[in-house]
Amino acid sequence: MSISNGVNVEQLGEAVEAITEDSDVGQFQFRARTKWTDSLQCVTKIDDFDQAGQTITTQEFTVEGDEPEQILGERTAPNAVELLLAALGSCLSVGYAANAAAMGIELNELRFDLTGDVDLRGFLGISEDVRAGYDSVTCTVHIDADASEEELAELRERVESTSPLMDNIANQVTLETDLVVN
Repeated sequence: MSISNGVNVEQLGEAVEAITEDSDVGQFQFRARTKWTDSLQCVTKIDDFDQAGQTITTQEFTVEGDEPEQILGERTAPNAVELLLAALGSCLSVGYAANAAAMGIELNELRFDLTGDVDLRGFLGISEDVRAGYDSVTCTVHIDADASEEELAELRERVESTSPLMDNIANQVTLETDLVVN
């Protein structure tokens, strides 16, 4: 068994092979259930997901959300746009670790500094000329690895071209909403 960066390279290869042979194996549906709790606070529960049409039950995760006091929250948890930065950092971390392992690059240190600029005039409906979400997001990757600059550039290119969160942020995603009145 070959482990690189904590990733089982053999299993990674087997997963790629299985999805290559049967695209259904790579079909996932993830779910989250968010409930408003009080004020500007909410709790999101994440537990099961579907793979190839089959429900996979896992442990339950809880993610809390709130707003800073300056936006009428109590700052008991990160707000949604901060959680988006965390999700992007998590996705990039997975991408770098797995791709580095597949390329035979040992990581000594990997860290992401992410920032996003939001103008609340869009969120508050004050100006139609200002977007409601991030105007821009910046990510600085700090990496220490046993690889040449060319190899690290190839690693970066692989990660950036296959990151689901980078894709979701950079490209329009179809979003459907339904309103159910109880």
